[in-house]
Amino acid sequence: MDEASTDRAGRTIALRAVDDDNWRAVADIAPRDEQRGFVAALAARYLLLSMRGGLWTSLGVLADDTVVGHVMWAYDEEGGAYWIGGVVVDADEQGRGVGRAAMEELIRLLSRRPDCREIRLSYHPDNSGAAKLYTALGFTPTGDFEDDEVVVALTVPRDPAG
Repeated sequence: MDEASTDRAGRTIALRAVDDDNWRAVADIAPRDEQRGFVAALAARYLLLSMRGGLWTSLGVLADDTVVGHVMWAYDEEGGAYWIGGVVVDADEQGRGVGRAAMEELIRLLSRRPDCREIRLSYHPDNSGAAKLYTALGFTPTGDFEDDEVVVALTVPRDPAG
């Protein structure tokens, strides 16, 4: 079956629902100062979007048992695609492969959904780290923009027998 994603230190990277036990740790996730033009200053903003908007589902990113990040996803019924947003890895955890492993896990999680044919996300064109990561994961530009961000998509292959 699928192997668990790990970071460069060999820690298992897992995605967990935000709950009464971990919400504070997830809310406190903060990127590097220079990344605040691309993502929220604290993951708490994304948690509020999930709680109040009724569209997004927030997940904590754990390295072994320690919260180290946040991701969220939503389904766009009109467009028929799953969207990823609110990807934040804590500043102290960056450069260790946590973001890549978290994205691999989220792609795997969404791809298992029977109606998942495409996964989309957007990033600021100046965010070269995001562009490099998403390209390496197989995302390609759609030609669309979401506000001032480049939209990229990953086609999810379907098992013809399934």
